[in-house]
Amino acid sequence: MTSMPKDLQTDSGNDAVTESERVMLEQFIFMEARLADESRYEDWESLLAEDVRYWVPINGEAANPDLDVSIINDNRSRLATRLRQLKTGTRHSQAPLSIMRRLLSNLEYSKLQNNEFGVAANFVVYEYQTQSINQLTLWPGRVEYLLRDGPAGLRMFMKKVMLVNASGPIPSLSFLI
Repeated sequence: MTSMPKDLQTDSGNDAVTESERVMLEQFIFMEARLADESRYEDWESLLAEDVRYWVPINGEAANPDLDVSIINDNRSRLATRLRQLKTGTRHSQAPLSIMRRLLSNLEYSKLQNNEFGVAANFVVYEYQTQSINQLTLWPGRVEYLLRDGPAGLRMFMKKVMLVNASGPIPSLSFLI
């Protein structure tokens, strides 16, 4: 699996993306965020590559998904199970669904190989929990995407979410972050 570059630069030699690639990458990232916010699980799942890894590490950038404990470390099969559970409407922590909106900023782009790209961004997810507590929870962090362009368009083969508070106690993370 391709790893995320340490420093995503938009203006350096071979790592530079073209303007049309940048627009394509932005459209994908913004659509992925909107589909997750709107709990459109089937549409969101259609953005995934078969070899996807969906990862929320405890130790942020220094973590190794194959060795370290993680908050979430899903492959394609486990992620499909997670989505099926969310779609049932009986996952009590998400019944009724939380109202969510996320803000993405400071997007950085990198061309990794001919058809693979890295995108990194800072984010804040606002989750209004309507289940019984009517509480607004903020989930700030940094997200890194690895995307592959193919015949069906861009597909996500890695999403790494580094929560600011990942190493401390966190509330139930029962939605797509």
